[in-house]
Amino acid sequence: MPGAHSTYYDRRLRQGPALIRARRPYLFKNAFTGLGLLAVVGGIYYYTLNAVGQDDFADVKVPDAPRQPASKQ
Repeated sequence: MPGAHSTYYDRRLRQGPALIRARRPYLFKNAFTGLGLLAVVGGIYYYTLNAVGQDDFADVKVPDAPRQPASKQ
């Protein structure tokens, strides 16, 4: 068939056997890499929240009352 094109997907856009075979060697490597990235990002997020949560803001001056705007006369 000269007009047909080659694809890894069938008519219902499901993976064909060739695509499944081609992806199989990378499945565990990609899953391991994804879990590693998730662990790093989760660790950074956890550390950041703990570091910010320990701040007591004792050195920040809080005004007693809000300033009143100057009235026009």
